[in-house]
Amino acid sequence: MVDFLQQFHPVVQALLAGLFTWGLTALGAATVFMAKEIDKKILDTMLGFAGGVMIAASYWSLLAPAIEMSENQDVPAWFPPMVGFLLGGIFLGGIDKILPHLHLGFPIEEAEGIKTSFRCSTLLILAVTLHNIPEGLAVGVAFGAIASGFPSATLPVAIALAIGIGIQNFPEGLVISVPLRGEGMSRFKS
Repeated sequence: MVDFLQQFHPVVQALLAGLFTWGLTALGAATVFMAKEIDKKILDTMLGFAGGVMIAASYWSLLAPAIEMSENQDVPAWFPPMVGFLLGGIFLGGIDKILPHLHLGFPIEEAEGIKTSFRCSTLLILAVTLHNIPEGLAVGVAFGAIASGFPSATLPVAIALAIGIGIQNFPEGLVISVPLRGEGMSRFKS
């Protein structure tokens, strides 16, 4: 896979990686064609697995390389990644307060963000969109670091990050499509 991707410009590599992660989300969502409901224990296990994959991918593919890249600067090596981590958290916290969205399993009355008359399904989709912004940024940054010539940024690391995000996107697609189907949407719209 590395040999195949090496022939492309890093922007194309990032695009292909993004399409891969989207494809696994779509594959997870396609489970509505096989079943209308998924056992809650299985769903919870898949989500726990997805969370673990994302934590590991966040550290090994983003934070650890950022700390390594910061070692030759005049500040402690942990400081630039910490600032980026905090700014990212503040950004997502701000978007979370503004963008109307609904967390899975909550009643419409508990929608967060600016009050709106959006349907439950629309709010759920907005929540997933909010969640996917940092994932897309992570994939883009991983491939962009390669293009910038950072020594610790390698194609296998960027591919591993995209695979990790893709793996955790499968249950996310499932978690979104099954409730939408249960809400009465057609299989194709779910």
